[in-house]
Amino acid sequence: MPNPKNYKYDLEERTAKFGEEIIKFAKKIPLTPITQRLTPQLVAAGTAIGSNYCEADDAESSRDFKHKIGICKKEARETKH
Repeated sequence: MPNPKNYKYDLEERTAKFGEEIIKFAKKIPLTPITQRLTPQLVAAGTAIGSNYCEADDAESSRDFKHKIGICKKEARETKH
């Protein structure tokens, strides 16, 4: 088992990788009338997490950070559902 001290917690990199994986997954989804609408939503929400995290990381205040992290949380929930 890997040593927990060696884990990488770089959220910018992890959220970017998540977005890439969402795109790979979306490319495998068969095109139907239902997926034609849902797949773009999935990709938009899944990739928005990383871009919004970058915005939060560059926040100008604690309040701004909390607001932008909240947007990340909403996008993550939308991706889940």
